[in-house]
Amino acid sequence: MQIIKGKTNIDFIGKRRIAVFLSSVLNIAVLVGIALAGFNWGVDFAGGTLIEVQFKGSITAEKVREGAVKGGLQEPQVQSIGPAEDNTFILRMGGVTQLTDEGAKASEAAIRALPGVEVTAFNKDLDNGLLTFRTKAELQIDQIKSAVAAGGTGVQSVTLLPGSSVESGFQYQVASAGMSEKVQEALKKGISETGFEVRRTDYVGPQVGAQLRNKGIAALLLAMLSILIYVAFRFDLKFGPGALVASVHDVIMVAGYYLVSRREFNLTSIAVLLTILGYSINDTIVIYDRIREEMVKFKGKPLPEIINIAINDTLSRTILTSGVTALSLVGLLIFGVGEIFDFAAAMLWGIVVGTYSSVYIASPLTIWLDEREAAKAKSGGSTSSGAMKAKTA
Repeated sequence: MQIIKGKTNIDFIGKRRIAVFLSSVLNIAVLVGIALAGFNWGVDFAGGTLIEVQFKGSITAEKVREGAVKGGLQEPQVQSIGPAEDNTFILRMGGVTQLTDEGAKASEAAIRALPGVEVTAFNKDLDNGLLTFRTKAELQIDQIKSAVAAGGTGVQSVTLLPGSSVESGFQYQVASAGMSEKVQEALKKGISETGFEVRRTDYVGPQVGAQLRNKGIAALLLAMLSILIYVAFRFDLKFGPGALVASVHDVIMVAGYYLVSRREFNLTSIAVLLTILGYSINDTIVIYDRIREEMVKFKGKPLPEIINIAINDTLSRTILTSGVTALSLVGLLIFGVGEIFDFAAAMLWGIVVGTYSSVYIASPLTIWLDEREAAKAKSGGSTSSGAMKAKTA
């Protein structure tokens, strides 16, 4: 039942300089790409509306986008999910409600243009899709709905606020309809050859999205700091930086998957990054633990040789752990759709880079710190010896 029979003697550490160089180039490329192109932010972080639609007949993503534009939507993002025969698509639209700055101005002009109406105050709340205004004369609800709709904004409700009177004026609040209704109307107008069903609708406001994004980044930074403290406490200070740099490497490489594939970066992506952090540090800890055992067993041997022995000793365990986890993710890749597929693909790539970093990032940095410490000690010893000779003379 052994994957590897007998003891291996592969020179992993001998290739560390090439591996570190390639990893550094890839990491820099990903960071530059993120700075220039950025992620395809999901609704969770960017705010807006996400609608999952399944069509009853065969149709392509391009035809869905053309139909949505024909129906009145501006720059909708359309993405096919699942097998082609499912005819399921995700449409993303900026904003939670139909109210825009232009729509608010048009609605205000339409309300002021009503006969016999004098507007004394007018306020707009674009984030929540609300228009609030005060008039001297009482208006009919249908009048207000027609005026706002004429400005291009769908109306969910019109409310006469408490405290309105002839003396103080009549204050109204208009709640605009959500983007889901606008998308459905546009699809009905632009795509007449086949019907559709709305399977899911998600709304996230821009303030909530920014808050979620900041907390997600804070969670990653806190996890990395905790890893550094734990490794430094359990092993040695020269082991901690290696584990931290390996963790940063893994996060950047998985982020590179989202950058290159243009898959949606959302809360599920943060979950992937945190999971990969835990997986990678677990593999690194196993190798570090074996290095500590071998250092006691092979006293006097150079650290690179000891690390090479430790990696070869744990090679079978690494292959088994990574392989079994990868098998479960392959199943999700085959049968999963939408966010499940994205999660599985990013996790599979994360397992590969996490296993790689434990060998070629964490261990080489530990060697570099050990060599630097030895060189510093040697330099200090030589200086002390020279000073002693000078004093004696």
